[in-house]
Amino acid sequence: MVKRKVAALEKVEADLVNLQYKIRRDPRSYAQEFYDQWLAYDAQRQIFLSAPSTASADDVKKFHDLVDLVAHVADLYLEVTTPFPDHLKQLLNQHHATLDKELREKIVGSLVLLRRKDVIDSASLLTTLFPILVSTPSKSLRSLLYTKIISDLRESNAKATNHKLNRTIQTVLHNLVTSDRTSSKGVWATRITRELWRRQVWTDARPVDVMKEACLSDNEKVVVGGVRFFLGSDKEREELEDDSSDDDIDLKKVQHQGIINKKTKKRQKAYEKALEKIKKHEKKKHAPHPLNFSALHLIHDPQGFAEQLFQKHLQSSKNKFTLDNRLLILQLVTRLVGLHKLTILSLYSWFVRYLTPKQLNVTSFLASLAQATHNLVPPDAIEPLVVKIANEFVSEGCAAEVAAAGINAIREVALRQPLCMSETLLQDLVLYQKSKDKGVAMAAKGLQSLYREVYPEMLQKKQRGKVATMGLRAGEVKPLRFGEEEAGGIEGIELLERYKEEQKKKKLEERAANGEAGDNGGKPDDEDDEDAWNSDDWEVGSSDSESSDGWIDVHHSSDEEDDGPAAKRRRTGAGGDDDSDDNDSDDNDDSDADEAPDLVDAADSAAARQAEADRISKLATTTILTPADLAKLQELRREAQMDKLLGRAAKRKKELIQKHIEDGLTAEDIELPAQLGKKMTKEEKLAVAREGKPSREEHKSTQAIRKAKKEAEGKSSTNREKARKKNFLMTLGKARQKNKRSLVETSKKMRAHIQRSKSGGRRRNGT
Repeated sequence: MVKRKVAALEKVEADLVNLQYKIRRDPRSYAQEFYDQWLAYDAQRQIFLSAPSTASADDVKKFHDLVDLVAHVADLYLEVTTPFPDHLKQLLNQHHATLDKELREKIVGSLVLLRRKDVIDSASLLTTLFPILVSTPSKSLRSLLYTKIISDLRESNAKATNHKLNRTIQTVLHNLVTSDRTSSKGVWATRITRELWRRQVWTDARPVDVMKEACLSDNEKVVVGGVRFFLGSDKEREELEDDSSDDDIDLKKVQHQGIINKKTKKRQKAYEKALEKIKKHEKKKHAPHPLNFSALHLIHDPQGFAEQLFQKHLQSSKNKFTLDNRLLILQLVTRLVGLHKLTILSLYSWFVRYLTPKQLNVTSFLASLAQATHNLVPPDAIEPLVVKIANEFVSEGCAAEVAAAGINAIREVALRQPLCMSETLLQDLVLYQKSKDKGVAMAAKGLQSLYREVYPEMLQKKQRGKVATMGLRAGEVKPLRFGEEEAGGIEGIELLERYKEEQKKKKLEERAANGEAGDNGGKPDDEDDEDAWNSDDWEVGSSDSESSDGWIDVHHSSDEEDDGPAAKRRRTGAGGDDDSDDNDSDDNDDSDADEAPDLVDAADSAAARQAEADRISKLATTTILTPADLAKLQELRREAQMDKLLGRAAKRKKELIQKHIEDGLTAEDIELPAQLGKKMTKEEKLAVAREGKPSREEHKSTQAIRKAKKEAEGKSSTNREKARKKNFLMTLGKARQKNKRSLVETSKKMRAHIQRSKSGGRRRNGT
């Protein structure tokens, strides 16, 4: 055999790798050899510092290997390699643009290796790499540095949050954005902050301040990066969590493969690794959920931030951003206004010029207008916009898609501020439910359904519907005035109160049927009912206060019927001087009798509202809820939620108002009725039918699909399938031998086969 000649350079490389292995095993014995290589490294370094571009390929390869050797064993000879990190930093800072690509990557990798060996700290590494990241023209080097910076920050915050390092890097990023607002270098600050926020390494308000300053930059790329962070970072974080949760390991599958395959150390290690990962996943699943606030909630001074964004990038005529980027900024401003309930009156007058069907991306402007509306916006500021939408979009001369989008936009605005239009305009828009176009009719019906729930008094009687009409008569529907907020308290407390009242009525009926009515042993009915309700729990503390010294007056239905007119007159008079004067004039003058029903209805509504507040506050403030009460309250909440989902209840006002506050409103939501009403083409129907199904590029039989699915799951074929595919000549000898067997030999073979099956086959995998 001819011996291959080894080149001198290959011998040196092999020697350095062998020397590294020997040094790791016995550092003392090979100290002199390492010192010789250190001197060679220092000599090569001087050459590269003076003229890196003139070095030959052999010199680059040799210096590359020497840097690799010193970096791997630097922690064993700290007294010699103390200046080594500074050497690499100096070389990288001064000549990163002219160094060889592979040598440059080796220097960066060596610095990261020294950081993992704790020879240098993370702050020293990151402050070295970051200035090169924002200044180098090399795309490959930028990608490498970005990856190394992100991975080092993640590792530094893996076990515990490294607040000192995070503050240092966040200060560097903040200064990068604010030092020169016209420079595009701030893009890297937005990219790093967004990635670390997505991976939940940074979750506090400091990175939000960095992105806030990026949104106020003069560079368009930096502004777009900051705006996209606020609009989509939380959704990206949720998607990342879903992806990590979906990456599960099937333990049964791993166990099955370990049984049917030959046992090896590699498969055993794979099984142990899978088991460890499953335990880690289960531990993470049962861990308490961290309090990760949305970036929009962590903004300091959202009012000032929204005003600056609007004035600088939207209202100013000097701004030359593209329309798409201006729409992104508009979405952020309106999200802030809707989420924090801010007041920027000049924003609504700015919308007027863009609310025309000919405007490009007009549905995005309509969605942004709806986002910027909330219950504290003055109706006078929004009503002109609603009127213009109705005049421009909703008319006989407009296309059906335009009319559907206009009515749906008006509905989204009215959802947040029902006082945004007059009764005349509302009743005119509701009549479009008779349109022949399905999308327009659906949008008009949606507007009518909304006002049936939030403000049925603005609709005509024939348009209110049965539930709204009965609610108005009973005083259950209470439209809020401008600036009025719903009273807070325990969610669903009225459900528990109603349940208790029903239980009391049932028990009173049972006593009346048994002839025990009025015979409670001198015990009040309320107290007896409370004791019956909490028989197995600790007592409710409201029984004494409710039944002693007349602290709380209990009004029965009979008393209300007897004193109804007088009570109404008293409530009406207490409501204001105008009401009392009107009532007096109604009593004295029959000519004004037609105004009396309106006043009576207003009085009934006010009385019902006061009674509702008294009823809720009575249970919430004077009664200590027991564990049984809380359990029943949770059950009643669940039932009410199911009723709303199944359409058995009409009280969805709070859910409708809270819609899109967190996720925002998009142009697709405005166009939805028109899309639902439009007939689909054959291609669109096929696309909908194929959605969610696996793609079949070529025709395959059912058996082939099953086989591919089986192989993807890691399952092998059966012995019968394998025997069917075996070559005939290979099976011929065995078949002849079987024919020559005697009965005794066949019995022995069968018993041996049964024994092997019990023990796990020929490989004994079952033992």
